[in-house]
Amino acid sequence: MTSCLKIARGAAIAWLFLLATGAAFAQAPETKRDKSAKLGKTSEKEPFPFQIEVLETNVRFESNGDSRKEVHTIVRLNDAMGVREFGQLTFDYNRSFQQVEISMARITHANGGTSDVLPSAVTDAPNPAVEKYPAYQDVRVKAVRILGLHEGDSLDYRVITMTTHHPLAPEFWVEHTFDRSGQVQEEHYELNLPGDLNSASMVRSSYTAPVVYTAVPATSFKRTEGESGVRSIFVWKILFDQKLPPSQEVEGSPSPDVIVSSFRNWEDMARKIASVYPQWTELDRMDAAKRLDSMERPPKSPEEKIHAIYAIVSQQLKTADLPVDSMGFRIRPVRDIFESGYATPNEKCFLLSQFARLAYPQTYDVFYVGERKAKEYPRPSAFQHVFVIVTEPNKSTALDPSREVAPFGLIPAQFRGKEVLSLSQHSSDDDIYTWLTLPEGLPFAAFQKVTIAATLGDNGKLTARVKYTLRGDNELLLRVAFHQTPKEKWKDVAGLLALSDGFRGVITTVDVSDPMATKEPFAIEYELTQHKFVDWAKKPVRIPALLPQIGLPDTSAKTSAESIELGTPLDVDTQMTLQLPVGTIAQTPAGTAVERDYATYLSKYVLTGETLSATRRIHFLRREVGADRAADYNAFAQAVQNDQAQYFVLDREAGVRNAAAQ
Repeated sequence: MTSCLKIARGAAIAWLFLLATGAAFAQAPETKRDKSAKLGKTSEKEPFPFQIEVLETNVRFESNGDSRKEVHTIVRLNDAMGVREFGQLTFDYNRSFQQVEISMARITHANGGTSDVLPSAVTDAPNPAVEKYPAYQDVRVKAVRILGLHEGDSLDYRVITMTTHHPLAPEFWVEHTFDRSGQVQEEHYELNLPGDLNSASMVRSSYTAPVVYTAVPATSFKRTEGESGVRSIFVWKILFDQKLPPSQEVEGSPSPDVIVSSFRNWEDMARKIASVYPQWTELDRMDAAKRLDSMERPPKSPEEKIHAIYAIVSQQLKTADLPVDSMGFRIRPVRDIFESGYATPNEKCFLLSQFARLAYPQTYDVFYVGERKAKEYPRPSAFQHVFVIVTEPNKSTALDPSREVAPFGLIPAQFRGKEVLSLSQHSSDDDIYTWLTLPEGLPFAAFQKVTIAATLGDNGKLTARVKYTLRGDNELLLRVAFHQTPKEKWKDVAGLLALSDGFRGVITTVDVSDPMATKEPFAIEYELTQHKFVDWAKKPVRIPALLPQIGLPDTSAKTSAESIELGTPLDVDTQMTLQLPVGTIAQTPAGTAVERDYATYLSKYVLTGETLSATRRIHFLRREVGADRAADYNAFAQAVQNDQAQYFVLDREAGVRNAAAQ
């Protein structure tokens, strides 16, 4: 039996993230073919659906920040799946500072002959992620339909992306990761950069030249000088059987093999981005104060104000879930945002930080970059998420208004305690941008309570009513999942939740508390039926306690020097009652009690008449257990796992015999 409760101590359930994930855009357009070449992996026992025979990328930057990127791809389609994959090519871009040209698309047929794709097959439309948001229609997708493809054909196409007058110009940046899957037979990558770079050390040799980092040494380097000044050209030629250094992963994603950035440091980049943001005018301040005063219950204290401001920005404005840099960090005027009724995460955090200064002057827009290695090379493409940090006299609070249903002060667990780059000046009197730390704790005590009231019929049918009441990380995931799912499909979400907790059956009813009512714990209640839950003909009949398994951190991959991460302190309480058929006799297992200073566990199993009850409660008290106590923790975990593996033994015939004997 697995459980959504497990995700409190480990990785989150994939389906919740799929429901909560928005569209993604690259800084420069990139085809899904490029992504497949980088990331696609297929079993060695089976051929690839398609094989990229040649992948050529040429990138040229000018000293004013303009760039030209040309990608040439020749791909062989091995089966029907490959044909479907390349039936349409799509390229994301922002037309306010980019142009995309599909200069050539040609099919070489396996049975001989070639055919060119006609210009009429090319379409240009707003990205589906912004169709409901007119202000962001510059975020677009250029697509071309490739008709007439068959297995064994080859497709040859070229795409050119021109970037001019980017909002952050003259600064520029790019990153690239080479294929390691074997799906790309030959990859060429060329960087043509302004400035005099040292090909040996790959570091800046003049103040105006960009920094070049590479985990894979360039195949060749040359220095040229012409009308545009000194230029440095790096070329990589990678063959499919060439052994590349292992790709280092940062938070589950491959670290780029090549990074180029003209920013000197993160602070300079923060200043540049801040210069693109609009100035908060006196009129804006007056409008913000007016919005607060016009509320049904105008907030008085600073604490009331910050809660009211957060509710306005997070819930009254629909989130257009665009990546951090998709709009070039430009933010619309304040009144335009409110009149439209929607905003990007950047715009929401900008509004929230400016509003919040009415209550707490020390409020900062901050960007999460990633782990320490990712922070070595400043570039906007490293930004993963934007938050606001509010500094009160005795504490700091992190806010994420882009998640419309996030309770005040609750941000996703993977970001808590991490360093972030402040985009706000450290004080009104200086020009210092600094690294801050997102608070590690929660604004409330985290708990999860699950109650199951079930009935087992004479025919082996199980009917159960399951209720979850949550505060904390799982609460946020489930609020987002139900909020982003149409109400008529809530049964599907509840069905996935039931499945994750080991319940099989048909969901008949679902009742969910309002995901937007974030001041109260989130509650989900559903009823399910499962036919043939037990087969009375089998002897003996054993059933588990109808409770979700409580997940514990796995220590198998830990070294002897690593501490054991328990995560956020959390109280998990699960309770079950099961009404048995008349005359059924049951044997209950013994309960377990284990107590440590980092966690406690208590279980109890009782039979009262023909009603079975089971309770299990675990309370995680600390965030981690020291490496020197690994043996003690493993003993604790083993005791919990052994208890959860116990069964009830049911015997209907014995009950019938006893009744007859009486």
